[in-house]
Amino acid sequence: MRLKDKVAIVTGGGSGFGAGIVKKFVAEGAKVLVVDRHADAARRVAADIGPFAAAHMADVSLAADTQAMIDAAEAKFGPLDILVNNAGVSHLPMPTEEVGEDDFDRIVAVNMKAIYLAARVVVPRFKARRSGVILNMASTAGVSPRPRLSWYNASKGWVITATRALAVELAPFGIRVVALNPVAGETPLLKTFMGEDTPEMRAKFLSTIPIGRFSLPEDLGNAACFLCSDEASMITGVAMEVDGGRCI
Repeated sequence: MRLKDKVAIVTGGGSGFGAGIVKKFVAEGAKVLVVDRHADAARRVAADIGPFAAAHMADVSLAADTQAMIDAAEAKFGPLDILVNNAGVSHLPMPTEEVGEDDFDRIVAVNMKAIYLAARVVVPRFKARRSGVILNMASTAGVSPRPRLSWYNASKGWVITATRALAVELAPFGIRVVALNPVAGETPLLKTFMGEDTPEMRAKFLSTIPIGRFSLPEDLGNAACFLCSDEASMITGVAMEVDGGRCI
């Protein structure tokens, strides 16, 4: 019960790493608002978990939706303790010059702007309480980029820098800001990263991971739980690699 009585929001919580984080948080005593742009996915995860999870549909790239999701979490469960900015998108692997402007704008909106929008709302609330944790989902792509994913890589490098900058600024207010760097995982984004989900392409990706498997939602749930718990009270500004040795 490392998160007993904590109130959390997990964006992109309807599938993949987000769903793994939601399940672990509730198992450890938290109450969680499962936020996803796909309402049915959020409802499925929340229904599977029980009364300590509630579903909420939002587009995290929109300021009004961001404000509404945070208000909804506090109305349902009480003052927010933990914000997990997990929602993310990518573009298909392709040469840099062929990535369309719409794809680029979507990556900026979801992977970067959403963190800014959420911070504008939660930071004043966390400052007033002199506590709170923001966890951002970065990626090994921000540390050791793969070719043909340049703008996705760049967005995750931005997440790591934003995490470190916020950590330094907000530490005096009792607020911790941390990030996770997963390697490619068994999530809906896997096919996007690879371009095609074939045995050959999986083998190619797995050959770069010393432990020899993709990350699982449970792996990210376990790491997120530790970083957001009081056990990590002296840890801020880190981007913890959950990558089976990919970045070594």
